[in-house]
Amino acid sequence: MAQKDLYEILGIQKSATKAEIKKAFKRTAMKYHPDRNADDPTAQDKFKEAQMAYEILKDETKRQTYDQYGFDAVSGQGGGQGGFGGGGFQGDVGDIFGDIFSDIFGGGGRRGGGGRSAGPQRGRDVQIEMTVELEEAINGVNKEINIPTMVSCDPCKGTGSKDGETKTCQTCNGIGQVRMQQGMFSVQQACPDCQGQGTIISNPCGNCGGQGRRQESKKLNVKIPAGVDQGDRIRLSGKGEAGPKGGPAGDLYVDIRVLPHDIFVREGDSLFCEMPIDFTTACLGGEIKVPTLSGEVKLKVPAETQSGKQFRLRGKGVKSVRSHSTGDLYCKVNVETPVNLSSEQKDLLEKFAQTVKDAGDKNNPKRKGWFDNVKSFLDRMTG
Repeated sequence: MAQKDLYEILGIQKSATKAEIKKAFKRTAMKYHPDRNADDPTAQDKFKEAQMAYEILKDETKRQTYDQYGFDAVSGQGGGQGGFGGGGFQGDVGDIFGDIFSDIFGGGGRRGGGGRSAGPQRGRDVQIEMTVELEEAINGVNKEINIPTMVSCDPCKGTGSKDGETKTCQTCNGIGQVRMQQGMFSVQQACPDCQGQGTIISNPCGNCGGQGRRQESKKLNVKIPAGVDQGDRIRLSGKGEAGPKGGPAGDLYVDIRVLPHDIFVREGDSLFCEMPIDFTTACLGGEIKVPTLSGEVKLKVPAETQSGKQFRLRGKGVKSVRSHSTGDLYCKVNVETPVNLSSEQKDLLEKFAQTVKDAGDKNNPKRKGWFDNVKSFLDRMTG
């Protein structure tokens, strides 16, 4: 078979990174794998070409030699002696490409430590949502929760064995992996008898059925730190599900959801509230009592305050959980129109209205400008 450009075989540029080379080989190998192309007589040769190209290009030294001197300079370093597809490729593809061909055959990749079991598996993480009041989120609180989860079995101490004894798995000889023959390839997979543990329990614990853990409702005390906000997440290390066969527990993640408040709205470290004031206070000025997280404070309202005016109370907001700074409280006042007026009150307002009218625009400075703008607008529309 005529020699081809190694980069062209894998469909990559000469500047490709190691990760790109590996990805391209995986794609090409899966495309031309003989077990997937039983009716294509050329598939095996193309597959071998991809093997050879990858073997050379994944090695920096071989790749540099190939780039400088060509294929002949590396044909004996992993490419075989007979050129592409010449039958010179040697080696166990299952060992060389275990992580790649696991995708083809559906098995797991090789584990560390020469293929031995990775040891006890870690338990799954658990995620829950906790609802808190705004005051609890701002000031902090301890909450007791009950969560259904997998816990370590007490009678067997999480081993799954009634007598604490295990024996070496005879199928994999304690390695936790078995080698499966798939056509022309050999692939490692987790042992089906011991599930990759390397050992088998002869006398399973009756309380957990040999699993080393069982499901129950677990009571936990969760400390919510002061200043948490909507969407914050608290991590409790080792409070998730217990791992099988005595494996370490996962983590518990608590997602915070803050309930709407009757008075305050929180935005970051700032608090906002709206407060009604009477017509007289807005006109003449006065003092009002504003609620804060630390109790009521007095706010001086200046005379002639307009509805919608916002006042800033420094340091009366939220102390952030992420810093030592404290936000501010913004209080917006809304002038409330009196209702259910008595005859006497109506007479007084009519007299007051007449005095305002007699004063012209002196008491209502914004009104003249607004009506002037309206008149100008209507003139443009009708002109």
